[in-house]
Amino acid sequence: MNSAFAILGSAFVFLAALVHLMIFFMESVLWHTPRVRQIFGVRNQTDADIIKPWAYNQGFYNAFLALGAGTGLVLMGSTNLWPAGIALAMFATLSMLLAAIVLITSQPKMARAAAIQGVPPLLGIISLVLALNLR
Repeated sequence: MNSAFAILGSAFVFLAALVHLMIFFMESVLWHTPRVRQIFGVRNQTDADIIKPWAYNQGFYNAFLALGAGTGLVLMGSTNLWPAGIALAMFATLSMLLAAIVLITSQPKMARAAAIQGVPPLLGIISLVLALNLR
């Protein structure tokens, strides 16, 4: 395994997990704040109240993806469990990337949000694949 790409990939997986934890906090904890409503393009408090159950649920999906990526990183640091860690990190980051693709294809005006959500996991995936295939 190429250790430089493994470290780089781990850094991007960690960044992707942090981004998804931030999204969790916005959707599930801070949804009621005007700033978060503005970020998600929600016009008023009435609309925010209607959307709140969806946002709360969606936030936990993001937390679970972050948990999967983080658990993968921990397992990657283990001598015996690193293959399982890479598999888990790759699954979580691929799920993040695919969610970003769904976001941009369903709402092209959300391209910036899709990039924030999708670029770190994409770079993590690429780096980990290179780590596994280069010596």
